[in-house]
Amino acid sequence: MKWVVRLFPIAGFVVIVGFLFYGLHRAREQPPDVIPSVLIDKPAPRLDLPGLDAQSAAFTSADLAHGHVSVVNVFASWCAPCRTEASQLQALSHVPGLALYGMTQKDKPDATRAFLNEVGNPFSRIARDDDGRASIEWGVYGVPETFVVDGNGIIRLKYVGPLTDAVLSGQVMPAIQAAEANP
Repeated sequence: MKWVVRLFPIAGFVVIVGFLFYGLHRAREQPPDVIPSVLIDKPAPRLDLPGLDAQSAAFTSADLAHGHVSVVNVFASWCAPCRTEASQLQALSHVPGLALYGMTQKDKPDATRAFLNEVGNPFSRIARDDDGRASIEWGVYGVPETFVVDGNGIIRLKYVGPLTDAVLSGQVMPAIQAAEANP
């Protein structure tokens, strides 16, 4: 009977090690910094936001389901990584048939306009999410975040973090092409 009591700690240790190895194996399949979105393959949340200012009208849910692929970039003037993705957003703005929209998160219009004057404005329309509620509905937890939306208003990709050339060529452009191929 004493040997059975001595086996309990060993069995507990084996179970804990098994859970740790399982967790490590899952982390290799999906890196811990990749957070899946429940909105993938679902309609984009409804948008009814004001435009940035007199120069930039807002985009709406109807614009996202207007038959063309859209990219929505959530950004803010106070976001340091948002500055680093400016050239990638400029490149996206030149993709034929693609609508590039911006959504500011908890930012002042004057600060956003100054930011865009400094780094360039690649967006055809910009909506203001002053209180952050629309961002919450979109599942945004930080800026920058980028979404690819197909011509029917269905979210096909969510990318968290600043766009880089590698992300643009390896994830965003393939998602845009897939969205174009499957309207």
